[in-house]
Amino acid sequence: MVSLVWAVVYLPGLGSLEIKGEEGRRILPAIAMIESGDAARGARETIRSYIVPRIGSEAYLRKPPLINWLVAASFKIFGQRTEWTARLPSALSVLIVAIVFVILARPSLGARGSTIAALVWLTNVGIIEKGRLIEIEALYASLFALAVICWLAFWEQKRSAWLTWFVPWIFLGLGWLAKGPLHLFFFYAIMLAVLWRAGQLRALWNVPHLIGIIVMLSIFAAWAIPFAQMTGQEHTAHVWAKQFAGRLTESIHWKSWALNVPRSLVYFLPWLGLLPIIANSGHPPAPIQPSQLLRRSRRLLRPQDALIWGIVVPLVIVDLIPGALPRYTLPLAAPFAWLLGSMMREETEKWQRLVIGGIVTATCIAIWIYAFAIIPRLHPRLRPIAAKIEKVVPESERLYAIDPDYQPFLFYVHRPIVYVGSVTDLPGDAKFFLVRWDDEDGALSARKWQRTPSRVLSIQDYRDWRVSLFAVP
Repeated sequence: MVSLVWAVVYLPGLGSLEIKGEEGRRILPAIAMIESGDAARGARETIRSYIVPRIGSEAYLRKPPLINWLVAASFKIFGQRTEWTARLPSALSVLIVAIVFVILARPSLGARGSTIAALVWLTNVGIIEKGRLIEIEALYASLFALAVICWLAFWEQKRSAWLTWFVPWIFLGLGWLAKGPLHLFFFYAIMLAVLWRAGQLRALWNVPHLIGIIVMLSIFAAWAIPFAQMTGQEHTAHVWAKQFAGRLTESIHWKSWALNVPRSLVYFLPWLGLLPIIANSGHPPAPIQPSQLLRRSRRLLRPQDALIWGIVVPLVIVDLIPGALPRYTLPLAAPFAWLLGSMMREETEKWQRLVIGGIVTATCIAIWIYAFAIIPRLHPRLRPIAAKIEKVVPESERLYAIDPDYQPFLFYVHRPIVYVGSVTDLPGDAKFFLVRWDDEDGALSARKWQRTPSRVLSIQDYRDWRVSLFAVP
């Protein structure tokens, strides 16, 4: 049933929607990686292209390349570069988490609870939104989910220390390669809440945990060290520090900042509304005398209560950071799914089964309406630009792009594209080249050709970015 729900929710219309937002930043570097190997530039150049992602003629320093590697692998495996093959890694990562919920969490949550947790994971707003796009968040949240599920399952089942304290850190290391270290804050917040409730904080200090941390750091360092050497250590460190510190020091946009927490909570819909109902449906705890409250505070917490604190506290802290965005808290969707599964691990009441079935069914229907009724009516913004370029540039000709920056419409241009840093890097036999509008004068005054190139096409995309296509007579 879980696989069927995944197929119904994540596959319809997956390749019909034009790429949008930051998807091009995940796709264009993957294309460059593949082309570096296809062009037979040598093993060293091919390895460099996989270590240092590139968008256009510039190295992309802001994010690690795991998502680009997966997109490149998908293109290679399926032999085609489409929206469907580009987005499939996100959808598959979501499916893997759902399967792990069903299999690995079953001894802890029971057959019913593990299935409910998998369905909650598959059908919450945040995971659906990101899992149907080739964005970092779906992969990042999925890797975090695998780490959390492994740790909670192995801990509750009292499995080997090497399983409990080593395996999750492999997924945390891969999470570093997907986006960075923020997921560690969420992971340790949940782990510390669970350990504190059990009175076993000392369990943190063990050899498998130490080795797990070393392996996690080594996974990231295996890419980061050669990356820094190839791009310049000081420059790379400056970009990464600016990327991280910028979120802490940038000025607050009060209206957006005040809505961070509500927007984060939207990601947990529609299941968030079910949480207080289920929590209040059980029998109330016996009254506790005030004198006993502090002494018994740890025991008063149910396992679910500890998990709630492990989710709520880091969510609020991250959302209060001035430059934070609500999507940063998306990894918490996995412990939230575990929480609901644990609350309904026993025999659920009839109304609960009806509500769960109703939510899943309504979600599937909504996705099908979106995929087959709404997406076909959306007006494409990038494909028409690519079609205009292909109408001018013959299929056999190369198209040179002079320092184009991020131009997502190039994904739809089915012509050999060569990126160059400046007009001086153009070969003498170049016949067609793209240049940004503010660099046109430099291109025209380069005197590389006997006859002056002529502008044959002016392009303005949905971001109001302008480029021009020139042809050399």
